[in-house]
Amino acid sequence: MRAVRLEAVGSIALREVDKPVAGPQDVLVRIEACGVCGTDRHLLHGEFPSSPPVTLGHEFCGIVEAVGEAVSGIAVGDRVTGDPNISCGRCSHCRAGRVNLCSNLRAIGIHRDGGFADYVVMPQSQAFLLPANLKPTHGAFCEPLACCLHAVDLAGIRPGASVVVLGGGVIGLLVVQLAKLAGAATIVLSTRQASRRALAEGLGATATVDPSSVDAIDAIAGPVGLVPGGVDVVLECAGVLDTVEQSTQLAKSGGTVVIVGVMPQGEKVAFEPFDVLFRELKVLGSFINPFTHRRAADLIASGAIEVDRLISRQVTLEEAAAVIANPGAPGEVKVLVVPGIG
Repeated sequence: MRAVRLEAVGSIALREVDKPVAGPQDVLVRIEACGVCGTDRHLLHGEFPSSPPVTLGHEFCGIVEAVGEAVSGIAVGDRVTGDPNISCGRCSHCRAGRVNLCSNLRAIGIHRDGGFADYVVMPQSQAFLLPANLKPTHGAFCEPLACCLHAVDLAGIRPGASVVVLGGGVIGLLVVQLAKLAGAATIVLSTRQASRRALAEGLGATATVDPSSVDAIDAIAGPVGLVPGGVDVVLECAGVLDTVEQSTQLAKSGGTVVIVGVMPQGEKVAFEPFDVLFRELKVLGSFINPFTHRRAADLIASGAIEVDRLISRQVTLEEAAAVIANPGAPGEVKVLVVPGIG
Protein backbone atom coordinates (compact mmCIF):
# COMPACT_ATOMS: atom_id res chain seq x y z
CA MET A 1 0.00 0.00 0.00
CA ARG A 2 0.98 3.68 -0.26
CA ALA A 3 2.16 5.63 2.79
CA VAL A 4 3.66 9.08 3.35
CA ARG A 5 6.73 8.40 5.49
CA LEU A 6 8.72 10.72 7.70
CA GLU A 7 12.02 8.94 7.18
CA ALA A 8 14.14 11.33 9.25
CA VAL A 9 14.05 14.97 10.26
CA GLY A 10 13.82 16.92 7.00
CA SER A 11 13.04 13.85 4.86
CA ILE A 12 9.52 12.88 3.78
CA ALA A 13 8.41 10.72 0.85
CA LEU A 14 5.63 8.52 -0.49
CA ARG A 15 6.62 4.85 -0.20
CA GLU A 16 5.17 1.43 -0.90
CA VAL A 17 4.91 -0.48 2.38
CA ASP A 18 3.21 -3.64 3.60
CA LYS A 19 -0.47 -3.37 4.38
CA PRO A 20 -0.87 -3.58 8.18
CA VAL A 21 -2.65 -6.46 9.89
CA ALA A 22 -5.08 -6.06 12.78
CA GLY A 23 -4.05 -7.68 16.05
CA PRO A 24 -6.59 -9.26 18.43
CA GLN A 25 -7.75 -5.92 19.87
CA ASP A 26 -7.22 -3.81 16.75
CA VAL A 27 -9.23 -2.51 13.83
CA LEU A 28 -7.90 -2.13 10.30
CA VAL A 29 -9.26 1.02 8.68
CA ARG A 30 -9.27 2.04 5.03
CA ILE A 31 -8.51 5.74 5.09
CA GLU A 32 -11.10 8.02 3.46
CA ALA A 33 -9.65 11.39 4.53
CA CYS A 34 -6.81 12.66 6.71
CA GLY A 35 -6.13 16.30 7.56
CA VAL A 36 -2.79 18.04 7.21
CA CYS A 37 -1.92 19.67 10.54
CA GLY A 38 0.70 22.26 11.42
CA THR A 39 2.15 19.63 13.73
CA ASP A 40 3.01 17.53 10.66
CA ARG A 41 5.27 20.35 9.50
CA HIS A 42 6.80 20.65 12.98
CA LEU A 43 7.51 16.91 12.86
CA LEU A 44 9.21 17.21 9.51
CA HIS A 45 11.47 19.99 10.77
CA GLY A 46 12.29 18.29 14.08
CA GLU A 47 10.36 20.88 16.10
CA PHE A 48 8.09 18.33 17.79
CA PRO A 49 9.23 14.97 19.17
CA SER A 50 8.44 11.91 17.05
CA SER A 51 9.76 8.44 16.20
CA PRO A 52 10.84 8.27 12.56
CA PRO A 53 10.69 6.36 10.34
CA VAL A 54 6.92 6.62 10.68
CA THR A 55 3.84 7.21 8.55
CA LEU A 56 2.43 10.64 9.38
CA GLY A 57 -1.23 11.64 9.69
CA HIS A 58 -3.22 11.91 12.93
CA GLU A 59 -6.54 13.49 11.83
CA PHE A 60 -8.24 10.63 10.03
CA CYS A 61 -11.53 8.98 9.22
CA GLY A 62 -12.23 5.75 7.37
CA ILE A 63 -14.09 2.49 6.93
CA VAL A 64 -13.33 -0.58 9.02
CA GLU A 65 -12.04 -3.35 6.79
CA ALA A 66 -11.09 -5.95 9.42
CA VAL A 67 -11.34 -6.42 13.19
CA GLY A 68 -9.37 -8.55 15.63
CA GLU A 69 -10.97 -11.52 17.33
CA ALA A 70 -11.25 -9.67 20.67
CA VAL A 71 -12.99 -6.60 19.20
CA SER A 72 -16.64 -5.97 20.00
CA GLY A 73 -19.00 -3.12 19.19
CA ILE A 74 -17.23 -2.27 15.93
CA ALA A 75 -17.89 -4.19 12.72
CA VAL A 76 -16.51 -4.39 9.21
CA GLY A 77 -18.08 -1.60 7.16
CA ASP A 78 -18.44 0.87 10.03
CA ARG A 79 -17.19 4.42 9.55
CA VAL A 80 -14.87 5.50 12.35
CA THR A 81 -12.71 8.38 13.45
CA GLY A 82 -9.45 7.69 15.25
CA ASP A 83 -8.23 9.31 18.45
CA PRO A 84 -4.48 9.17 17.81
CA ASN A 85 -3.35 9.61 21.42
CA ILE A 86 -2.77 6.31 23.21
CA SER A 87 -2.17 6.52 26.97
CA CYS A 88 -0.78 3.71 29.08
CA GLY A 89 -3.42 3.71 31.83
CA ARG A 90 -0.80 2.86 34.45
CA CYS A 91 1.34 5.94 35.16
CA SER A 92 0.52 8.47 37.88
CA HIS A 93 -0.99 10.91 35.38
CA CYS A 94 -3.28 8.28 33.88
CA ARG A 95 -4.39 7.12 37.32
CA ALA A 96 -5.24 10.74 38.16
CA GLY A 97 -7.31 11.08 34.97
CA ARG A 98 -4.78 13.27 33.15
CA VAL A 99 -4.36 10.88 30.24
CA ASN A 100 -3.09 13.60 27.92
CA LEU A 101 -0.06 13.97 30.20
CA CYS A 102 0.66 10.23 30.22
CA SER A 103 4.34 9.49 30.85
CA ASN A 104 4.23 6.83 28.12
CA LEU A 105 1.97 8.60 25.60
CA ARG A 106 2.23 7.25 22.06
CA ALA A 107 0.43 8.89 19.17
CA ILE A 108 -0.71 7.45 15.86
CA GLY A 109 0.92 9.44 13.08
CA ILE A 110 3.73 10.60 15.37
CA HIS A 111 5.18 7.57 17.14
CA ARG A 112 3.38 4.81 15.25
CA ASP A 113 2.10 4.65 11.69
CA GLY A 114 -0.76 7.01 10.89
CA GLY A 115 -3.36 8.03 8.38
CA PHE A 116 -1.48 9.43 5.39
CA ALA A 117 -1.79 6.00 3.85
CA ASP A 118 -4.28 3.66 2.26
CA TYR A 119 -4.78 1.86 5.58
CA VAL A 120 -4.08 2.30 9.27
CA VAL A 121 -4.30 -0.08 12.23
CA MET A 122 -5.33 1.18 15.64
CA PRO A 123 -6.49 -0.26 18.95
CA GLN A 124 -10.26 -0.57 19.26
CA SER A 125 -10.06 1.83 22.21
CA GLN A 126 -9.04 4.63 19.82
CA ALA A 127 -11.86 4.09 17.30
CA PHE A 128 -15.11 6.06 17.57
CA LEU A 129 -18.15 5.30 15.44
CA LEU A 130 -19.51 7.90 13.02
CA PRO A 131 -22.82 7.89 11.14
CA ALA A 132 -22.77 5.94 7.90
CA ASN A 133 -24.12 8.95 6.00
CA LEU A 134 -21.53 11.43 7.31
CA LYS A 135 -19.19 12.93 4.74
CA PRO A 136 -15.73 11.38 5.22
CA THR A 137 -14.18 14.83 4.89
CA HIS A 138 -16.18 15.90 7.94
CA GLY A 139 -14.95 12.92 9.95
CA ALA A 140 -11.36 14.11 9.51
CA PHE A 141 -12.17 17.16 11.65
CA CYS A 142 -12.92 15.16 14.80
CA GLU A 143 -9.34 15.17 16.09
CA PRO A 144 -8.68 18.93 15.77
CA LEU A 145 -12.14 19.67 17.18
CA ALA A 146 -11.42 17.39 20.16
CA CYS A 147 -8.29 19.43 20.92
CA CYS A 148 -10.30 22.65 20.67
CA LEU A 149 -12.95 21.27 23.03
CA HIS A 150 -10.28 20.65 25.67
CA ALA A 151 -9.02 24.22 25.29
CA VAL A 152 -12.51 25.67 25.61
CA ASP A 153 -13.18 23.44 28.63
CA LEU A 154 -10.06 24.85 30.30
CA ALA A 155 -11.04 28.40 29.37
CA GLY A 156 -14.33 28.14 31.25
CA ILE A 157 -16.23 30.39 28.84
CA ARG A 158 -19.52 31.45 30.40
CA PRO A 159 -22.64 32.84 28.71
CA GLY A 160 -22.11 36.53 28.06
CA ALA A 161 -18.31 36.29 28.23
CA SER A 162 -15.88 38.24 26.07
CA VAL A 163 -13.34 36.18 24.13
CA VAL A 164 -10.36 36.91 21.90
CA VAL A 165 -9.06 34.24 19.52
CA LEU A 166 -5.55 34.82 18.20
CA GLY A 167 -4.97 33.07 14.89
CA GLY A 168 -7.32 32.36 12.01
CA GLY A 169 -6.24 28.86 11.04
CA VAL A 170 -8.42 25.81 11.46
CA ILE A 171 -7.96 25.73 15.25
CA GLY A 172 -8.87 29.39 15.64
CA LEU A 173 -11.93 29.03 13.42
CA LEU A 174 -13.13 25.94 15.30
CA VAL A 175 -12.59 27.74 18.62
CA VAL A 176 -14.67 30.69 17.36
CA GLN A 177 -17.55 28.30 16.77
CA LEU A 178 -17.16 26.61 20.15
CA ALA A 179 -17.03 29.99 21.91
CA LYS A 180 -20.30 30.90 20.20
CA LEU A 181 -21.87 27.60 21.27
CA ALA A 182 -20.67 28.29 24.84
CA GLY A 183 -22.63 31.54 24.83
CA ALA A 184 -19.87 34.14 24.51
CA ALA A 185 -21.37 37.55 23.73
CA THR A 186 -18.21 39.06 22.24
CA ILE A 187 -15.85 37.00 20.07
CA VAL A 188 -12.95 38.85 18.47
CA LEU A 189 -10.59 37.07 16.08
CA SER A 190 -7.20 38.52 15.18
CA THR A 191 -5.44 37.38 12.01
CA ARG A 192 -3.54 39.03 9.16
CA GLN A 193 -5.39 37.29 6.34
CA ALA A 194 -8.52 39.02 5.07
CA SER A 195 -10.13 35.81 3.80
CA ARG A 196 -9.83 34.22 7.22
CA ARG A 197 -11.26 37.32 8.92
CA ALA A 198 -14.28 37.18 6.60
CA LEU A 199 -14.68 33.47 7.27
CA ALA A 200 -14.50 34.01 11.03
CA GLU A 201 -17.24 36.64 10.87
CA GLY A 202 -19.41 34.18 8.98
CA LEU A 203 -18.81 31.53 11.64
CA GLY A 204 -19.66 33.60 14.70
CA ALA A 205 -16.97 36.18 15.39
CA THR A 206 -18.58 39.50 16.38
CA ALA A 207 -15.51 41.42 15.21
CA THR A 208 -12.11 40.81 13.62
CA VAL A 209 -8.80 42.66 13.73
CA ASP A 210 -5.93 42.82 11.25
CA PRO A 211 -2.77 42.95 13.39
CA SER A 212 -0.68 43.90 10.37
CA SER A 213 -2.52 47.22 9.98
CA VAL A 214 -3.35 48.15 13.61
CA ASP A 215 -1.89 47.59 17.05
CA ALA A 216 -3.93 44.54 18.08
CA ILE A 217 -3.60 45.23 21.80
CA ASP A 218 -4.79 48.82 21.45
CA ALA A 219 -7.51 47.94 18.92
CA ILE A 220 -8.97 45.25 21.17
CA ALA A 221 -8.19 46.14 24.79
CA GLY A 222 -7.19 49.82 24.59
CA PRO A 223 -9.27 52.67 26.07
CA VAL A 224 -11.27 53.03 22.84
CA GLY A 225 -10.83 49.43 21.70
CA LEU A 226 -13.45 46.80 21.07
CA VAL A 227 -13.32 45.60 24.69
CA PRO A 228 -11.68 48.36 26.78
CA GLY A 229 -9.62 46.88 29.58
CA GLY A 230 -9.41 43.43 28.04
CA VAL A 231 -11.47 40.26 27.73
CA ASP A 232 -12.48 37.42 30.00
CA VAL A 233 -10.73 34.76 27.92
CA VAL A 234 -7.89 34.78 25.39
CA LEU A 235 -7.24 31.65 23.33
CA GLU A 236 -3.89 31.73 21.52
CA CYS A 237 -4.32 29.51 18.47
CA ALA A 238 -1.54 30.64 16.15
CA GLY A 239 1.56 29.24 17.83
CA VAL A 240 3.76 32.20 16.97
CA LEU A 241 5.85 34.47 19.16
CA ASP A 242 3.87 37.67 18.57
CA THR A 243 0.48 36.23 19.50
CA VAL A 244 1.76 34.38 22.56
CA GLU A 245 3.30 37.63 23.83
CA GLN A 246 0.10 39.55 23.07
CA SER A 247 -2.12 37.06 24.87
CA THR A 248 -1.57 38.19 28.46
CA GLN A 249 -1.92 41.85 27.44
CA LEU A 250 -5.35 41.25 25.96
CA ALA A 251 -6.82 39.58 29.04
CA LYS A 252 -8.55 41.74 31.63
CA SER A 253 -7.51 41.59 35.29
CA GLY A 254 -8.57 38.19 36.61
CA GLY A 255 -8.87 36.87 33.07
CA THR A 256 -7.79 33.55 31.59
CA VAL A 257 -5.26 32.87 28.84
CA VAL A 258 -5.13 29.46 27.16
CA ILE A 259 -2.17 28.59 24.94
CA VAL A 260 -3.45 26.24 22.23
CA GLY A 261 -1.10 26.88 19.30
CA VAL A 262 2.04 24.77 18.96
CA MET A 263 5.33 26.68 18.83
CA PRO A 264 8.55 24.91 17.85
CA GLN A 265 10.08 23.03 20.76
CA GLY A 266 12.75 25.15 22.45
CA GLU A 267 11.49 28.53 21.24
CA LYS A 268 11.14 31.19 23.99
CA VAL A 269 8.83 34.17 24.48
CA ALA A 270 9.00 37.14 26.84
CA PHE A 271 6.35 38.04 29.41
CA GLU A 272 6.18 40.16 32.53
CA PRO A 273 5.69 38.01 35.65
CA PHE A 274 4.70 41.08 37.71
CA ASP A 275 1.83 41.76 35.32
CA VAL A 276 0.59 38.18 35.61
CA LEU A 277 0.90 38.42 39.40
CA PHE A 278 -0.56 41.90 39.87
CA ARG A 279 -3.55 41.31 37.60
CA GLU A 280 -3.96 37.70 38.82
CA LEU A 281 -4.09 36.22 35.35
CA LYS A 282 -4.63 32.53 34.83
CA VAL A 283 -2.27 31.27 32.09
CA LEU A 284 -2.86 27.68 30.97
CA GLY A 285 -1.53 25.31 28.37
CA SER A 286 -3.95 23.07 26.51
CA PHE A 287 -2.47 19.81 25.26
CA ILE A 288 -4.36 17.47 22.92
CA ASN A 289 -7.73 15.91 23.73
CA PRO A 290 -8.31 14.06 27.01
CA PHE A 291 -11.77 12.44 26.92
CA THR A 292 -13.10 14.84 24.26
CA HIS A 293 -12.93 12.76 21.07
CA ARG A 294 -16.40 11.25 21.51
CA ARG A 295 -17.88 14.70 22.11
CA ALA A 296 -16.11 16.00 19.02
CA ALA A 297 -17.45 13.15 16.89
CA ASP A 298 -20.98 13.81 18.15
CA LEU A 299 -20.68 17.53 17.43
CA ILE A 300 -19.42 16.89 13.92
CA ALA A 301 -22.21 14.36 13.30
CA SER A 302 -24.84 16.81 14.59
CA GLY A 303 -23.87 19.49 12.08
CA ALA A 304 -23.46 22.05 14.88
CA ILE A 305 -19.91 22.77 13.67
CA GLU A 306 -19.39 24.14 10.15
CA VAL A 307 -16.51 22.36 8.46
CA ASP A 308 -17.17 22.52 4.72
CA ARG A 309 -16.08 26.17 4.60
CA LEU A 310 -12.84 25.24 6.36
CA ILE A 311 -11.73 22.84 3.62
CA SER A 312 -9.38 24.70 1.30
CA ARG A 313 -8.55 21.77 -0.99
CA GLN A 314 -8.32 18.01 -1.25
CA VAL A 315 -5.12 16.34 -2.47
CA THR A 316 -3.94 12.85 -3.32
CA LEU A 317 -1.49 10.73 -1.38
CA GLU A 318 1.01 11.43 -4.15
CA GLU A 319 0.72 15.17 -3.46
CA ALA A 320 0.77 14.96 0.34
CA ALA A 321 4.53 14.99 0.94
CA ALA A 322 4.95 18.22 -1.01
CA VAL A 323 2.02 19.83 0.83
CA ILE A 324 3.60 19.01 4.18
CA ALA A 325 7.08 20.09 3.09
CA ASN A 326 5.90 23.55 2.01
CA PRO A 327 4.19 26.37 3.92
CA GLY A 328 0.44 26.63 3.52
CA ALA A 329 -0.82 28.86 0.75
CA PRO A 330 -2.11 32.33 1.74
CA GLY A 331 -5.63 32.05 3.12
CA GLU A 332 -5.49 28.26 3.26
CA VAL A 333 -7.29 26.75 6.24
CA LYS A 334 -7.39 22.95 5.99
CA VAL A 335 -5.95 20.63 3.36
CA LEU A 336 -7.29 17.09 3.36
CA VAL A 337 -5.47 14.10 1.95
CA VAL A 338 -8.01 11.80 0.28
CA PRO A 339 -6.42 8.51 -0.89
CA GLY A 340 -9.42 7.60 -3.01
CA ILE A 341 -8.99 10.50 -5.41
CA GLY A 342 -5.47 9.41 -6.35
